[in-house]
Amino acid sequence: MPDSDPTAVPPSADGLAAAARSAAPRRGPAPVHLWNPPFCGDLDMRIARDGTWFYLGTPIGRMPLVKLFSSILKREGDRFFLVTPVEKVGITVDDAPFVAVDFAVEGTGRDQRLTFATHVDDTVTAGADHPIRVTRDPVTGEPAPYVMVRGGLEALIDRKSFYRLVELCETHPVAGTEQVGLWSDGTFFPVMPAGELEAAVATS
Repeated sequence: MPDSDPTAVPPSADGLAAAARSAAPRRGPAPVHLWNPPFCGDLDMRIARDGTWFYLGTPIGRMPLVKLFSSILKREGDRFFLVTPVEKVGITVDDAPFVAVDFAVEGTGRDQRLTFATHVDDTVTAGADHPIRVTRDPVTGEPAPYVMVRGGLEALIDRKSFYRLVELCETHPVAGTEQVGLWSDGTFFPVMPAGELEAAVATS
């Protein structure tokens, strides 16, 4: 865990929001990779698996504020932080910080492009720099699909979108094994071995 500055003022959501408004661009994520402020401690803020943000145990109901906080989100290793030019605070993320709630399809086969939209209005086209991955629950076998958004921050692809993606899956050999997966922007993303998809979808 980073060492906090003992002289720093305790972080607050209001202070972070004010600093973010003055430093972040009007559209899109802030350049958090360029900011290296001192660590100011952890904030009682949590992102639930469904994408809901909580502060002091209460859901943040103002979507513009959620979008503002999401624009200053940064991942370092397995930890997540909200970062401004002057402070850095740790927050809790239950799964992925974003949820992909829809996607658009262009083309077919190897020429297909899948562009995802998140609940905080990020858009990203899956490809070599924005891979899709699918994990499986070791007990139930339920699949959990993700797409990389930026800077190590992923979006959990919601269930309705995953069902649509399943309809676009094709079979392709990967390392000598037939895999069912998805093409996007010239890259094939394996979902799971051929023959297992139907059973996995039934558990999700």
